[in-house]
Amino acid sequence: MKNSKIDLGLLIIRVGFGLTMMLFHGLPKLMGGPEGWTAIGKSMEVMGINFLPTAFGFTAGLVETVGSLLLILGLWTRPAAILLAMTMLVAATKHLIQGDGWSVASHAIEFLAVYVAFAVMGPGKLSVDKK
Repeated sequence: MKNSKIDLGLLIIRVGFGLTMMLFHGLPKLMGGPEGWTAIGKSMEVMGINFLPTAFGFTAGLVETVGSLLLILGLWTRPAAILLAMTMLVAATKHLIQGDGWSVASHAIEFLAVYVAFAVMGPGKLSVDKK
C-alpha cells in the first residue's frame, strides 16, 4: 500500500508540474516566433554562449513543451527531466545575474529541484516507462 501512495504522489507531481510548465511556459515560448525565440535564446549569454540565440530560444520552448509532455506521460522521464533541469538552470542563473533577486529566480530554482529529483528517482510505477 505504501509504494502505491508514493507512485500516486509522483504521478500527481508529474502532471501538475508538467501541465504548468507546458501550458504557461513552453507553449507560449514556441508560439512567440523567431523574435521571441531570439530574445529567450540570448539568455545563454549568462553561460558564455553568444551564438545562435534563435535556435537556443526555440530549443528552450521545445524542451519545456515536449519535455513536459514526456514528464506527464512518464515516458523517457530521466532524459526529459535532465533537459528540463538544464533549461531551469539557465533561467535561474539569468535572473540572478541580471539582478532580479532570489524571489524572481526562485520559481526556476523550484522547478530545477523537482526536475533533478525526477532525474534521480524516475517517474514511479504509474508511467509509460514502467509499462
